Amino acid sequence: MNLYVLALHIIFVVTWFAGLFYIVRLFVYHAEAEKKTLSEKDILQRQYKLMEKRLWYGITWPSMIGVYFFGGWMVYENYSYYLSAPWFILKLFFVFGLTLYHIQCHVMHGKFQNDTAKYSSFKLRMWNEVATLFLVSIVFIVVMKDTLQFIWALLGLILFSATIYLAIKIYRKGREKNSAAE
Repeated sequence: MNLYVLALHIIFVVTWFAGLFYIVRLFVYHAEAEKKTLSEKDILQRQYKLMEKRLWYGITWPSMIGVYFFGGWMVYENYSYYLSAPWFILKLFFVFGLTLYHIQCHVMHGKFQNDTAKYSSFKLRMWNEVATLFLVSIVFIVVMKDTLQFIWALLGLILFSATIYLAIKIYRKGREKNSAAE
């Protein structure tokens, strides 16, 4: 295997996830700016639009293309190994899901850029954690490869998902309590 191609693939995976994590975080801030005074809202949302656009087209999209390019190169060089490995087919399934997540983020990006987004910050926080679930799943699939180990990893993922959900709910209640106290 060409280690340079593998290294570039991993680098683009990291930057793709960084872009996906950060874009939705910017969406959260963008949505929360709706509650500010008109002058604050205009300044903040103008800045968020600029940041979102630069991140999306300067990092996130090129990173996804890099992942597919270098991943495809690795498969091309070792197609008999990868295409016969059940773990790899499962990984492709999750990468396809991540790509659908990316496309949905693109749709959301367009709505924020056109001032037509109507998402609550809570829903956006929940949406942000979907990328985390893809990251954990894909890494465990690639590292574990063994079916029995993967079953344990899947159970861990379910527990991890429930923990994230509860943490977001607790955070939301804390924010609501703080807002009521002010």
